[in-house]
Formats: sequence, C-alpha cells, structure tokens
Amino acid sequence: MTALVLLDHADGRITPAARSAVTAAAALGEVHVLVTGAAIGAVAEAATRIAGVAKVLRADAEIYDKALAEPLAALLVRLAPAYDHVLAAATATGKNVIPRAAALLDVQPISEIVAVVDAETFVRPIYAGNALATVRSTDARKLITVRAANFDAAAAEGGSATIEEVEAGEATPAVSRFVSTELSTSDRPDLASARVVISGGRGMQNGENFKLIEPIADALGAAIGASRAAVDAGYVPNDYQVGQTGKIVAPDLYVAIGISGAIQHLAGMKDSKVIVAINKDAEAPIFQVADYGLVADLFAALPELQAELAKAS
Repeated sequence: MTALVLLDHADGRITPAARSAVTAAAALGEVHVLVTGAAIGAVAEAATRIAGVAKVLRADAEIYDKALAEPLAALLVRLAPAYDHVLAAATATGKNVIPRAAALLDVQPISEIVAVVDAETFVRPIYAGNALATVRSTDARKLITVRAANFDAAAAEGGSATIEEVEAGEATPAVSRFVSTELSTSDRPDLASARVVISGGRGMQNGENFKLIEPIADALGAAIGASRAAVDAGYVPNDYQVGQTGKIVAPDLYVAIGISGAIQHLAGMKDSKVIVAINKDAEAPIFQVADYGLVADLFAALPELQAELAKAS
C-alpha cells in the first residue's frame, strides 16, 4: 500500500506537524509526500531528506501559492487514484482541504486520528477527547487528518527520496480568494511544537498579569499558552489558546497556572508527558489530570518559582 501526505510548510520550512503526518502514514505502507506552492524548490529538497519518504511530488505553480482549499482539493482528487490513503496534519490547511477532497471523491473523511490500527482501522477522539472511538472505513480510498501531538515527527534528515514534478491543474472560477495574512511574531518556540508550554487561565485576572509568566517561560525555553476563558476575556490573543477549539499540544512539560481545567481545555493538553498545575482551588478539575499539583495563590507562587529557577541557572 502507498500513502500520500500533503506537507504543510511555512517560511520555507516543513512544519513538525507535517512530519508527524509522515510518521502516521509510514504505519500504512510506502510514503509519498506532496509539496505545493510557488518557487518551492528548497522545500521540495528538504522533503526528500525526511526519513521514511520514498517520493516527493512537487506541484510548483502560482495557483498553489496561498494554499487555497479549492485548487489543493482538486489536485488531491487528481492524484488520489494512485493511492490507498491520503493524509494531512490536522492544521488549518489540512482541515480545510481534506474534507473538500473527500466530498469530491464521495468518501467519508476520517478526522484527527491519534493511532493507526491497520489499513482500514483508526482511533480518533470523540466527546471533547473524553472517549476514543475505533473506526473502520470500507471506502476504497481513505482521506485522513492526523492529530500531530500523538505521533512523533519523522526525522528531518536521513531520507533520500526522488522528486517528481506534478502538472498544475487548470485554473477554475474561485469561490474564495486570498486577501491578506496577519501573523503574530514571537521569539518563543511555536506553541504547537514546543517541548515546554506554560499556560495561564482566568485566574491571571488580566492581560498585564501574564507578564508574570514571561520570565519563567524564558528560563525554561517555553511557549506561552492560555485557556479559552483567558482568550475570551481578552487577556491574550487567540493564537495563545490551548484546547479543543484552539491548539492541541502534547509537550514534555505542561504547566497550567490559574486554569480550572474545563473539558475543552483538557482535550487540548491532557496527553502532555508531565502536567503541573498551580491553582488555589483544591477541587479544580485540572488536578485530576496533573502529575504534580500545587494548591497556592499564583501571585505568590510565580515569584517564588522565578526565584528558584534563577538560583538553579
């Protein structure tokens, strides 16, 4: 069996989430990857070096430059007959393209898998991650999105795949168009792939208090996240949100500060390897999933933690 993976890339680099999708595809057989965009020679070369990749398909054309869903879905439909499985990471691009391609192929998409049982059977979360469903698809072709946090990213070096050029599809009347991109910039690690994440919740009380987290994050090389309650209250921007409707993370260390532990938030971080919670409410649900819990006022605990980290460094 052969699987095709649509590779996400940004700023000339293949994302860790895309390499996690490669790992999932490797459990299904030979792996080919599809790189799309304009002037993507360097990205395609980087894709050839990903461990486990046998072939790189390069679709280098202006119509793929902004990763709009319609032309990408049409391209996947054209390539799909040669593959048993078509996968993408469950990122904004993957979630946008895979369901459209599945509809055009008249098959049922399988979303956000967390495990591969066999070529027809997959595990995916349901009920905000409170249960796992094992689903079996009898469709001739499976279109799948992969929850990257549950698969190790394939090594960026070690492969020696060949590149095959793919002809661009014909331009069709677009029902959407690219307007602009507004990206937040940060020197911190990317939230979705950071090894350490520190998140604040409603207990932070306001956005100004999030500055208490910054020196701790700097000391640990951590990304900063937030609960939906903190984001909805306007303390921090939307791209900080961890949870079912935010970013799904599974770092080596997750520190939850002033977060009660609503189901929506737990769905986005409970697969973290070590979870530390600081909350003054001893009955907060976050303590049910925490490996280490501290019942304390965060405004007293954070300065103490900062001081101890300073001593350790």
